[in-house]
Amino acid sequence: MIPTDHFSLIITMFFSQNFVKRNTLSSGGAAWKPAEAAIPKRDIPSLNNSTGSVLFALLMSGPDFNLMPIYQEAQLQQISKKFQIYGEILHAETCKIGHINETYSATYDQGGMRVRYIHQKINPSVFKDPATLMKNVVRVTNHLHRKLEGMNVRDITRRCLTLVPTRDGKSSYCNGSGECWRTFVFVEGVQTFESVQSPQQAFQAGKAFGFFQNLLVDLPGPRLAETIPHFHHTRKRFQALQKAVQNDHFNRAQSAKAEIEFALKREPAVDIILKALAAGRIPERITHNDTKFNNVMLDIVTGEAMCVVDLDTVMPGCVLYDFGDMVRTTTSPTMEDELDLSKVRMQMPMFKKLAEGYLTTASQFLTKAEKSYIAFAGKLITLTIGLRFLTDYLVGDTYFRIHRPGHNLDRCRTQFRLVESIEQQEEDMQAHVDKIGKRLS
Repeated sequence: MIPTDHFSLIITMFFSQNFVKRNTLSSGGAAWKPAEAAIPKRDIPSLNNSTGSVLFALLMSGPDFNLMPIYQEAQLQQISKKFQIYGEILHAETCKIGHINETYSATYDQGGMRVRYIHQKINPSVFKDPATLMKNVVRVTNHLHRKLEGMNVRDITRRCLTLVPTRDGKSSYCNGSGECWRTFVFVEGVQTFESVQSPQQAFQAGKAFGFFQNLLVDLPGPRLAETIPHFHHTRKRFQALQKAVQNDHFNRAQSAKAEIEFALKREPAVDIILKALAAGRIPERITHNDTKFNNVMLDIVTGEAMCVVDLDTVMPGCVLYDFGDMVRTTTSPTMEDELDLSKVRMQMPMFKKLAEGYLTTASQFLTKAEKSYIAFAGKLITLTIGLRFLTDYLVGDTYFRIHRPGHNLDRCRTQFRLVESIEQQEEDMQAHVDKIGKRLS
């Protein structure tokens, strides 16, 4: 039995300034606060190894904590010396940025000034070839910097991620044990949101990703590497679902009968964009491929979109997939695992502002054919993500982290309900896109 006072104390320790501090890459100076008071060492009772291990396991497994790895001071001290950062590292905090890479915000003393950087360890289980990944990131960030400089844009290091090279001039540091680290300049005075709070935020999200795509239209050199092949390939996702239904190793197909039927009924939509790409009716472009709203940093004061982050999946793709994922993540008022499906809907005011923002910056390079699929793209990508959740549920929840039984099925149902809402409004959505296009032409 775990002593109650130890359990309460360990929770406090995890959120205290002396133990682990949580942060986000997007936090501005006043937006992030450490715990109000640290726990004096004399007040901490000794915990034996078994009790401490159990407490740690309970905390890490709890669905509401989602803690990042514990800050290892000695390791960060060593990593900090590998990059062209001058000054003494004072402290670091774990950052809650996505679920893939291990990320820290580190504060340095440089000539009496406090300056922050981001140290990030690339997850090798997701990105099998960090060297190739970093070649993409270097090419993309260098190009973005050149384009912004040519436009005489101010605050470039707040509008584009900036890599800090290693002491020997490389883009990342890889040690002998297979760990690969990289460092970015910390973007100050910005914040991110898990969901859109207003139509104006939707406008800023669309504008930011459209501008990002526009800047990369003329990226020189060879084709970027595909860091995750077939990332948005709906046919392959559909085939994976069919296989999961056929095998049904966990006897879950019956409990998802309605969702399976929903998915199979929509097979005709699966290949529409793929066939348009293959026939050359729409072009391959450099795309972000993970256009969730929380990947756009907004200025804390003005609310203006400042910087697009999470560049690991920037690779060849289709701009429609980018816009489609924006529709999925910015137009519904609920989280992706909402249990009350009556709340799930595509909000037309949000879509209109999202499309206006996007076309404001992307219309000049989009073809007529690309524009004609914009509303459909929202339906397709939402369906694709729903297929992935449903497949994962059927194969035993092996990919997406779950917090309750049936969690992936709940997520699937939310996506499919959003698909239905988009279907009911798709004609009006596309009409609004066409109207904006005419106004901007």
